Amino acid sequence: MTRACPALLVAAPASGQGKTSITAGLARAHARAGRRVRVFKTGPDFLDPMILERASGAPVYQLDAWMGGEEDVQRRLHDAAGDADLILVEGVMGLFDGVPSSADLAARLGLPVLAVLDGSAMAQTFGAMVHGLATYRNDLTLAGVIANRVGSAYHASLLRESLREGVAWYGHVPRDERMRLPERHLGLVAAAELADLDARLEALSDALLAEGYLPLPAPVAFSAPPCPRVGARLDGRRIAIARDAAFAFLYPANLDVLRDAGAELLFFSPLAGDALPACDAVWLPGGYPELHLDALAARIDLRAALHAHVAAGHPLLAECGGLLYALDRLTDRDGHGAAMAGLLPGDATLQPRLAALGLQAVDLPEGTLRGHSFHYAQATVDAPPLAHASNPNGGPTAEAVYRHRRLTASFVHFYFPSNPDAAARLFLP
Repeated sequence: MTRACPALLVAAPASGQGKTSITAGLARAHARAGRRVRVFKTGPDFLDPMILERASGAPVYQLDAWMGGEEDVQRRLHDAAGDADLILVEGVMGLFDGVPSSADLAARLGLPVLAVLDGSAMAQTFGAMVHGLATYRNDLTLAGVIANRVGSAYHASLLRESLREGVAWYGHVPRDERMRLPERHLGLVAAAELADLDARLEALSDALLAEGYLPLPAPVAFSAPPCPRVGARLDGRRIAIARDAAFAFLYPANLDVLRDAGAELLFFSPLAGDALPACDAVWLPGGYPELHLDALAARIDLRAALHAHVAAGHPLLAECGGLLYALDRLTDRDGHGAAMAGLLPGDATLQPRLAALGLQAVDLPEGTLRGHSFHYAQATVDAPPLAHASNPNGGPTAEAVYRHRRLTASFVHFYFPSNPDAAARLFLP
């Protein structure tokens, strides 16, 4: 069965042009017009989807043909097309960057591209850049363009007049601090930490609505995928998942895999002082433990509960920030350190520069899982690795995976739909 829905891939010539801001503004503007909007993010990312979920009012899932596979991408778009009036897909990096690139995804799926360009330091060259994006590959359709960070109405007119025929003007967004989404290491500040996020999203949508030009693109047909793979069952198993500002990096698709396998998910906040729930397995996801060192160090009760959990042979998955918390000690970039949970011998220090970045595949006893790595921490672990990841693009990042009893710890953020069976088995005795 094929389903059709208007859809756009929002891309740019480079990172930092404002793709997330514009995608979020479009999602909020169309939602205000009464349309049901579903937003997706190309490639691995946790922070952008938090913003986009707030803007659209619906969970934001990843589309990654390598990490999740073609069928995973096909299934998510087909499902969304069944109940949405508009699908927006935010690209990653520059339109043609990476393997696979945002352009590759758009070409395979027949998605028209909406280009976002920072026009702050350009006039007629704006049109030349748009022309290059439109003509670089003949298997893409550049549907239109939005100019970001524009200085004035006159500046916007210069940018618009520079466009050649065939590329629609979707509007512009002025250079305005009220519309900026603040950043820090790892990317945008998390949505839950921005008290004025809705005001920023409203300002962005106001700017796009101001020109009275908010068209729906042509419908794109999405074919029905094969039935998803069936993994190991987790019926009756209770999985405690840390979720707060220190442990915030959770793919909705990963939670779906666990729920579909029959698990009951119990969320708790180490920062809020929540006790470890009565459970069969624990998941400590990534996040920002380095920003909450003293609060985490004070949780002596949680440390004892986690030690008892691991000593009893129960499963525990610690990913990236979860790994940092599982070590003996963590030091932030200012040199302030604190004792962590001590589940795995070692320590880590935050670096001023990126320490690792790249897609990762790991062969575990449970099966092969795919995911990604992105962190500023340098860790020294006094234990032999169970396995090392590999990078499909030949990049230098090859993260180690450690195992102690049923504790599995790594810098890798696993994408559970890449192998639901292996993912489920991480939470089995």
